[in-house]
Amino acid sequence: MMIHEKERFEALFECASLGILVANDQGIIEMANSLLALQFGYENKNEIIGNPVEILIPRRYESTHHHHRAKFNEKPARRTMGVGRDLFAVKQDGSEFPVEVSLSHYSLDGKLYVIAFVIDITKRKEIENAVILQKEQLLETNLKIENLNDELEEKVELRTVQLKEALQEIEISRDELKKALNKEKELSDLKSRFVSMASHEFRTPLSTILSSASLLAKYIEADEQEKRNKHINRIKSSVNNLTGILDEFLSIGKIEDGKIEAHYDLFNIRDMINTVCTDIQPLAKVSQKIVYSHEGPDIANLDAALLRNILINLLSNAIKFTSEGGLIQVSSVVENDSISLSIQDNGMGISEKDQQHLFERFFRAANATNIPGTGLGLHIVAKYAELMNGTVTFTSELEQGTSFTITFNKEP
Repeated sequence: MMIHEKERFEALFECASLGILVANDQGIIEMANSLLALQFGYENKNEIIGNPVEILIPRRYESTHHHHRAKFNEKPARRTMGVGRDLFAVKQDGSEFPVEVSLSHYSLDGKLYVIAFVIDITKRKEIENAVILQKEQLLETNLKIENLNDELEEKVELRTVQLKEALQEIEISRDELKKALNKEKELSDLKSRFVSMASHEFRTPLSTILSSASLLAKYIEADEQEKRNKHINRIKSSVNNLTGILDEFLSIGKIEDGKIEAHYDLFNIRDMINTVCTDIQPLAKVSQKIVYSHEGPDIANLDAALLRNILINLLSNAIKFTSEGGLIQVSSVVENDSISLSIQDNGMGISEKDQQHLFERFFRAANATNIPGTGLGLHIVAKYAELMNGTVTFTSELEQGTSFTITFNKEP
């Protein structure tokens, strides 16, 4: 019976599907099956039996293995070696291979024996490593794809920005071209208006100059000086009229080209307006009277030249559109935060229909077509006031008169 049991044990031991060895408490191998010898590259298990287990362990682990074996002998228990770590064994030729080792034990005749079950996991590790490599390659590929996607998104975003900028440039170019064409059209229209206006407005003063010059040649006697003076004054007046027309056209050109700027300086506004009123009084019609009043301090901080031109334009209009014997009132007010200039007449007035076009270039009111003028004066007034951050307001009623007020902020 004992013989049969021994044979069955030996058959199980020898035919097991994993390598098995039995070592005593000194670490000497007393038993080993053929599979173990095959795993470790030995031709015969007897080459292993009788040797210490350290022949199967890489040298780098020998120094610690004695310590681990002693601790196991103190408290033997069934367990798996190297949980969470990779274990390696060494073959007869010195090459290493990965293994899984499970330990158990038994006692016989008072002696401790340790059983080690060894599995060669080389193939499994190769598969695991292949899987890990594939995962790494997959992660690397995914990273490359993500990077490529990011690069593509950046390129798309950059291209989108470039396209938007290109479209904006096209829009800007189109707008600039449109503005240039409109400007060209305005200049062409201005030229046509100028030619038409010049041919009409120049005709009267030129005819006056020619006729007066011809008559002057006839008045050669000493007692005809009065007649000569009359025609000389008519020539002077016509020349002044022509000069005024040309000045208005030149001013429009400079305004349109942005060549006129406001230059602020302190000056005596009362003296300046008083001088202009005095200088322009001789141009007034018979019995027309210009009256000037001022309130507040005399010193103003404006462009005196632009303000003088505004005043001359408004006074000239008041004289032209007011009958003989009419009254023209000029007033200026300097306050803490503003300066205002008003010119009021009791002339023919402006219809409500015409009032909305009053500051347009070349506009002439319906009741003023028979009175000389270019239709540029009020346009220039509005532009000059705008250059000094001023505003122009007016009230008018037919046959009652017109009042213009220009208001400026005291600080530029």
